[in-house]
Amino acid sequence: QVQLVESGGGLVQPGGSLELSCAASGSIFRINAMGWYRQAPGKQRELIARVTNGGTTNYADSVKGRLFTISRDNGKNTVYLQMNSLKPEDTAVYYCNADASTSRFQRRDYWGLGTQVTVSS
Repeated sequence: QVQLVESGGGLVQPGGSLELSCAASGSIFRINAMGWYRQAPGKQRELIARVTNGGTTNYADSVKGRLFTISRDNGKNTVYLQMNSLKPEDTAVYYCNADASTSRFQRRDYWGLGTQVTVSS
């Protein structure tokens, strides 16, 4: 099994910044990709950003051009999401996701428990 632990959420004023971190641990054979999703009250969970093992990134249209940056430290099995220029509509629970293998033959998605981000004055 693979465990994901998020940190860095909290309350921030509009226009402010936060950095989320997610560390993966456990029986990791390989992490193929890691990403961040978010779910606001009454809405479906949506992909925010994702980074592959090779460093390829993709972002949701809702955050493109808004100084959201995903990065990854492969040596530490950790993914980061730097969020700048935050808006109230960014308020949500942010979940870390990992596409990980625990052996050559076992590969699946893993999820963290989520961290609350609240953007409010």
